[in-house]
Amino acid sequence: MAPSEVRPVVAPSDFSAEAGIKQPEAQPGFGRNFGFLVHDVSRLIKRRFDRKARQTGLPITRRQAAVVLYVARNEGVSQTEVATWLDLEPIALVRMLDKLNEGGLVERRAHPTDRRVRTLWLTPAARLVVTQILAINKTIRDEAFGGMPTHARDTVIDILDAIKGNLALREEADDSPTVPPAETDRADQHSGRLAAADG
Repeated sequence: MAPSEVRPVVAPSDFSAEAGIKQPEAQPGFGRNFGFLVHDVSRLIKRRFDRKARQTGLPITRRQAAVVLYVARNEGVSQTEVATWLDLEPIALVRMLDKLNEGGLVERRAHPTDRRVRTLWLTPAARLVVTQILAINKTIRDEAFGGMPTHARDTVIDILDAIKGNLALREEADDSPTVPPAETDRADQHSGRLAAADG
């Protein structure tokens, strides 16, 4: 078929219009729903990391890479803190740390003042792995922000950081025990009820 004989591509919406079919109206804002967008961005970043890790021969999983990076930035951190940060059950983290220890990347040490606490430290061999992880992260970040000016990138990061802070504050508030009313308040309420009864 010659190029002149090629029929123009018609969008599905055009076919519907020609056939007299009314397209259902999209719910306002549904496609740009905050929760869905955050979930999808997170999902795609994870998939990109897994793909890049395979392509570059990174010797650990994405979750293990998160542990290695956290320890790199907070050497001497306790296992409990890492489990909390990754939202992992302690036993799951222990298995992960066993793998990293066997791979010669992370070592456990006793806490200097609390024998019940185990602290985590990177080995010299882990430095190269950290460099690989950071390189993969930079590649994905560049892909994610492709075509955006620098100020737009900074704005996105600032907004996400503020959202994270807001939600973290709400979590802390909800986790904190309810403060019982002061004794004076209780006395005032009791005297108020007596006054109402007398009236």
